[in-house]
Amino acid sequence: MSGTGHTETAGVAGEPACPESIRRALAAHTTMTLAYGDEDGPQACAVLYATGGGPAGGGDRMAGSGGAPGGSGPDPVLYFVTATTTRHGRALAEPGARVAFTVQRDGQEWSELTGLQGRGRCRTLSGAERAAGWRAYTGRFPFVGQSDRLRDALERTTLWELRPDWLRLIDNGQGFGHKEEWRRA
Repeated sequence: MSGTGHTETAGVAGEPACPESIRRALAAHTTMTLAYGDEDGPQACAVLYATGGGPAGGGDRMAGSGGAPGGSGPDPVLYFVTATTTRHGRALAEPGARVAFTVQRDGQEWSELTGLQGRGRCRTLSGAERAAGWRAYTGRFPFVGQSDRLRDALERTTLWELRPDWLRLIDNGQGFGHKEEWRRA
């Protein structure tokens, strides 16, 4: 894509590298608004999320496209918890379901507005993948482990992985309308 203040990143040999600026922005936030569609039409919900990684020295580690959660690689991965009995849980569990999402902090000034838009697919995790994703989630939200009641409730709830295939970072701090995009091949 072209245009003033707009960058699109694609990797070599079908392996796009997600820009560090996008990884940092994902790791800097904790709440995303998921948008999805079901038989009753479009809907959105907010969920807390953890990245499977982040920028070097940022604490977490991104999960790679071919690796287990917590590994390193070119593809960002987000983890969130929700029951499959919720409206959004049922919609996300449908074969081929896609989501759109946004991530941003409340109370920003226009001149410094930073946020992300994305699209991708979700899936539930089990076994070793769930254990690795759960470590990333509880590492991001240590208060979960500090409450036996909350920890027990969330451990019984489904852990999801969201693999974005398109991300757009908007960063007005670098100039009004500055955008960077990433697409998975």
